Amino acid sequence: MYWVYILYSEKGQRYYIGQTQDVAERLERHNYGYEKSTSPYRPYKLVCKIEKPTRSEAMQLEKKLKNLNTEDLQKFIQKYGC
Repeated sequence: MYWVYILYSEKGQRYYIGQTQDVAERLERHNYGYEKSTSPYRPYKLVCKIEKPTRSEAMQLEKKLKNLNTEDLQKFIQKYGC
């Protein structure tokens, strides 16, 4: 199984969207600064995770979510109660 996850940084007031097989490990990597793109905005909290049966389905959803503006992403999070 694969997961699409959405993280939020209060410090940077920004969202990060990714996909993985291990959400806890990815969150830890983001919060320890191992990921260059998210390092300046640490710490992150997990606000949503959605399970997908295949990596290709997870990647499709990830791409769709990354194309949403912040307002639409927030609506998605509220609608699906992540």
